[in-house]
Amino acid sequence: MSQKFHILWADDEIDLLKPHILFLEQRGYAITTTNSGVDAIEEVEKHNFDVIFLDEMMPGMTGLETLQQIKQIKPQIPVVMITKSEEEHIMDDAIGGKIADYLIKPINPSQILLSVKKLLQNRQLIDEKTTMNYQQDFMNISMAFGDAEDHEDWANIYKKLIYWELQIDSTENKNMQEVLETQKVEANSAFARFIKEEYLGWMKEANPNKPLFSHQVFKQKIFPKISEGKPLFVIVIDNLRMDQWEDIEPLLSPYFNIASKETYYSILPTTTAYARNALFSGMMPMDMARFYPQFWENEDTEEGKNNHEEEWLKINLEKNRIPHRFSYHKITQSYQGKVVLDSFHALLQNELNVLVYNFVDMMSHARTDMKMIRELAPDESAYRSLTKSWFEHSSLLELIKRIQGAGAEVIITTDHGTKRVNKPYRIIGDKKVTTNLRYKQGKNLNFEDGKVFEIKKPEEAKLPKLNVSSAYVFAVEDYFFAYPNNYNYYVNFYKDTFQHGGVSMEEMIIPLVHLVPK
Repeated sequence: MSQKFHILWADDEIDLLKPHILFLEQRGYAITTTNSGVDAIEEVEKHNFDVIFLDEMMPGMTGLETLQQIKQIKPQIPVVMITKSEEEHIMDDAIGGKIADYLIKPINPSQILLSVKKLLQNRQLIDEKTTMNYQQDFMNISMAFGDAEDHEDWANIYKKLIYWELQIDSTENKNMQEVLETQKVEANSAFARFIKEEYLGWMKEANPNKPLFSHQVFKQKIFPKISEGKPLFVIVIDNLRMDQWEDIEPLLSPYFNIASKETYYSILPTTTAYARNALFSGMMPMDMARFYPQFWENEDTEEGKNNHEEEWLKINLEKNRIPHRFSYHKITQSYQGKVVLDSFHALLQNELNVLVYNFVDMMSHARTDMKMIRELAPDESAYRSLTKSWFEHSSLLELIKRIQGAGAEVIITTDHGTKRVNKPYRIIGDKKVTTNLRYKQGKNLNFEDGKVFEIKKPEEAKLPKLNVSSAYVFAVEDYFFAYPNNYNYYVNFYKDTFQHGGVSMEEMIIPLVHLVPK
């Protein structure tokens, strides 16, 4: 143990604890002892301690009274309460007083040592164990890239990478982060090759080995869960990646159990105009444009591309003969979230309530446009933290609590994820080419072959085309498209921003979670 930790131990029978104190001193801990709560408080005022052991049954000032005083002087010091009593109200008072641990006499030296290690060396021991375990798993993950045969294998690889990303993120020194980032780059490179080989084959109706796609989610995963007289809530958080979901999931655990946690694949392009409209309509974009041109906005129009989600959802319900009452709400500003909360009891009269929350998408755009937001979220970890902070203080979390209180079930999903881009890719096109940085649609596109996925015949990907020679080109890995005009300015502005529309695990493999109330 390189660092010497200082422990204060207050007990009116401290002499009887000499063997325990020697046991800790032999392991490098410095121990200061007192016989009363009053003396303990004096020591806390004069010296700094890393942890305090406090007997609950001291004469004069009790352990609980001493605890209250210590928390007012130095609230950050962890306090371990030690007592002979097993009465529940004493435990409740101690826990309410923000103790760090609770031990019942008779205690043995190993109990004390374990408590100390949990409080003082927990982070160090977790860091060491996490680093060792990831190093052991590193080769297994790398081998899985080459062995992956289908979409489920890739979803599992992505989940494993997210697991280690969050584990390493929770360590103090994060010394394996760079290694993991390199492994993620390699994984996305292999994933892009996989998508190039498989995607158009998946679009064929007769292919039984394709993943669940955007346009199939409602029919296969949501409509079967609708039942008469029982409200079901479907919450679509725009742009929510799998790692962001994993970060906010613990906030829901006090209220819901997870009935199922699956993934589905966003269609290409991984954008709101295509993926989310497909999610609600139950159709691929080519069919939406062909059969419902009044609701489909082509790339060459100035209209918003997702202004008809409620109409698309209604069409989907009617096509699948779902007669139940439904509601649709889109929340892009905080006051709209409050309106939903105010009308919550009315929502309980519907069998299906669909709500779209746009915060994460707006955050990614704000991070691109505003220097302050970019500084608040300079990396993936901070980007997740910002998402979690929003969720924790949002009207959405309040809504979810009310849903739980009403005994209703929730399905949470998204339309696509987002990718942090770093490498520019030169492309040339005419004025009508789409402006998205991760995909381009138009005619006479000129680019260097290689790090792109080109679809020359849009109909093969069930995508609409504006004219006979229209093609789609998708950026892969962490590339983004840049025009030769003002190239350096363009690259500097968009490098290290979060974009969507292209081919990556982060954009395409997305969560679909079914929650049942506790």
